Amino acid sequence: MADRDTLTKILDLARWAPSGDNTQPWRFEIVADGHIAVHGNDTRDWCLYDFDGHASHMAHGALLETLRIAATGAGLRAQWSRRAGTPDTAPVFDVKLADDPALAADLLIPFIETRCVQRRPMRTTPLSAAQRRALQAAPGPGYSVRLFESAAERRQIARLLWDNARIRLTCPEAFPVHKEIIEWGARFSADRIPEQAVGVDPLTARLMRWVMQSWERVDFFNRYLFGTVAPRVQLDYLPAIRCAAHVLICRDVAPRTLEDYVDAGAAMQRLWLTAESVDLRLQPEMTPLIFRWYAANRRSVSRSPEVDAGVAQVGAQVDALLGAEGRGVFFCRVGSGAVPRSRSLRRPLEELMAEAGAGKAV
Repeated sequence: MADRDTLTKILDLARWAPSGDNTQPWRFEIVADGHIAVHGNDTRDWCLYDFDGHASHMAHGALLETLRIAATGAGLRAQWSRRAGTPDTAPVFDVKLADDPALAADLLIPFIETRCVQRRPMRTTPLSAAQRRALQAAPGPGYSVRLFESAAERRQIARLLWDNARIRLTCPEAFPVHKEIIEWGARFSADRIPEQAVGVDPLTARLMRWVMQSWERVDFFNRYLFGTVAPRVQLDYLPAIRCAAHVLICRDVAPRTLEDYVDAGAAMQRLWLTAESVDLRLQPEMTPLIFRWYAANRRSVSRSPEVDAGVAQVGAQVDALLGAEGRGVFFCRVGSGAVPRSRSLRRPLEELMAEAGAGKAV
């Protein structure tokens, strides 16, 4: 049975799992030897991108999959179950770990800490046959992978992201999120996105920092000074063109339950780690899928009718271009290129430990 020291080492590696805007919506509790409780939470109450908590639930899945992979390095087989009676807003996942002498260390372990986001343009070097096979196999049973590699497909997706970015940057409800998630003047950040990893040039970053001090400034720049143009070009259009491929993970059956989205998050993490293992950088492109979730469920995003109309349009574009029919769970771009010089780090493990019996994340 795994002792506390072993479990602590596994958690110290598992905490490097990805989460939306580096929110890390989890806390850990070592219940007993061989038993870890992951206390999850979601950010739907303040982040419009966390539609019904689905983005956080996918992050929980990425965390649980990373924990499973890390445990194999200690010869332990990890299995999780959701604790009965815990709500979708604060699910608790009980992870049981048992010795398995026949279990080999997962080949993805070395890439858990090196996996990161590359928001800047990458090389357009085509995927090799080996890279293509690795990406398509990565999510595992129950999933398929669609690759959009041609120049024409990348231009179409660039137009989708261009339209999608306008919604992000003109939606008043998105402003508090954008203001909260960036750590200005930083190269690394333990709990946000550091400025140098955002993906814009220094001049645009300085302007963004000043403008984002208030919604009134953002709205004025957007309306009268073409304030969305520079970030849309640098963060969306050019990166969409300058990559090897856009990648869509589809479930065989459209997700419905929290467990479905947790499982999708595990598939996402396997693909992300696999991309790193074949020397590909990756950037998530989730907001078109998220806006499609809003549109498909006829849910309002904003008090602005113009924003809601734009969301409906993006949802239709997603269906027409990606053809996932509601089964798409993760969308990203990949390509070769340098490892980012700036990245999000993680909170120290001691800050992520919940008090015994706390019952929820804090």
